[in-house]
Order: sequence, then structure tokens, then C-alpha cells
Amino acid sequence: MPKGKKAKGKKVAPAPAVVKKQEAKKVVNPLFEKRPKNFGIGQDIQPKRDLTRFVKWPRYIRLQRQRAILYKRLKVPPAINQFTQALDRQTATQLLKLAHKYRPETKQEKKQRLLARAEKKAAGKGDVPSKRPPVLRAGVNSVTTLVENKKAQLVVIAHDVDPIELVVFLPALCRKMGVPYCIIKGKARLGRLVHRKTCTTVAFTHVNPEDKGALAKLVEAIRTNYNDRYDEVRSALHKILSCANLFPKQLAGLTHEQLYLAINLEQPNRTTQLITLKISENRLS
Repeated sequence: MPKGKKAKGKKVAPAPAVVKKQEAKKVVNPLFEKRPKNFGIGQDIQPKRDLTRFVKWPRYIRLQRQRAILYKRLKVPPAINQFTQALDRQTATQLLKLAHKYRPETKQEKKQRLLARAEKKAAGKGDVPSKRPPVLRAGVNSVTTLVENKKAQLVVIAHDVDPIELVVFLPALCRKMGVPYCIIKGKARLGRLVHRKTCTTVAFTHVNPEDKGALAKLVEAIRTNYNDRYDEVRSALHKILSCANLFPKQLAGLTHEQLYLAINLEQPNRTTQLITLKISENRLS
């Protein structure tokens, strides 16, 4: 029997080719040659970027930044914390204005005074020693001796003494001996009063009669703010653990109970409750 022919399928016409849109060729000016930059090592100049993280800061800057972070992270002891409670600007200005009148003489002034005294003696007018004028007494040792002998009328301590152990005992000593004291911002400001770069503490011993009223007003204000509020000033902020300054990993490791106890005082106020709620919201979000 003859074999049947296989049925051949119809050839399907191929799909018409997609008509490609002819893109307009960009006209290249032969006068300007393209020179792409190579930012590899040793090649083109690198683009400007923020190099703050790459800077090796001086040692004193690193130390003061680390110290500031530690003060924020740790609970500061009361004896050290009191040095954050400095005198207000208005009272400090009045105090410095009064202290400026009692600056000790410079080396040049002393030389001129002794020279004038020697000339009088050489002229046969006799050697009459002049009375020592009232001046500021500077330095920890001198001021401590004056306080112990109750000869100091007012003690002024710098807030940024380093190391702080040099003057940390002075407020307690002044309170015990009944001598008014205050803490002022800037050991450099005190240094300018006594012709030095810096000074830890100065003391008033005597003033002229015309300045006794001004000194009495200052002593009254300072005694109210420091001597009478000694315990309050010492313990003002040392119990607060500022959770707003903790690292994210430290915050994540705290439970809600620990978080509340860490920033809540014995008598919780509205501010600490708001901080607790704010941090809790951030952690839950």
C-alpha cells in the first residue's frame, strides 16, 4: 500500500520587524575633546568632601570633648557638680568691676615705686615706708590660710580649675568657717585680675571705706545663693541620668522600668515624664 503523504502545515508569515525610531545623532564639536576624570590613587585631584571625621584633632581638644561626654554620661558627685552652678552674669559683672579696683601692682609699678622711694631717700627727705594698700589675695594656699584664720571677707573660685581636686574642698571649708564664697566662670578672668594667665581663686581681705557698701551688697547676695543653699547647690543635678545623652545601643538595652527609674527623681516632675514618654515612643516606632 502506498504510504500516505504527511500533511504539511502552512507557513506562518514572520512578524514584521519593529520599526526602530531613528535617534537624532548628537552633534559633537570636534574642538572639544571629552576627557573623563580618573579619581584613582595618584590620578586626578579628589572632589572636595567633609573631612571632619578624618581630622586628627589636637590632644587638648580630644580631652575636653571626652571630658564633656563623660560628664554627660556619668553621675557626677555632689562635690564636683556644685562647680556647674556659677554666678549669674549681672552679679559677676559687679563683682569683677569691684575686684578690678584692687588689682595688685605689676612689676613695673613696683619698680617705679621703689625708685621714687630711693630718690627721696637720696635727697635726704628720709625713708618713710608707705602703707600697703588693700589688694586681692590670689592662689589656693594663700586663700586657704585666710579662710582658716577668718580673715577673708569674700572668696571667689573659678569653675574650670583642672584638676578640680585643687579647689574641691574650698566651698566646704568656707561654709564651715562662715566665709561667703562664690563660683565664677573663667579661671582666665580671675587671672587677668592678678596679672596672670589663669588663677584658681582670689579673696577680698580689706576694701576702702567708699567700697564697703558695694562689697556688703555682693556678700549678701552671694551668701544667699551659695552659703545658705549649700546642700541644694551640691545635689542639684547629680542624681539625674540624662537618657537623652545615652548612645542608641545603651538605650536599646534598657527596659521601660529601668528607663523610667534612670531619669525619674524621687519626686517626678512633668519634664522627666515627658522625656520618658518621648524616648519610649522613639523605641517603639
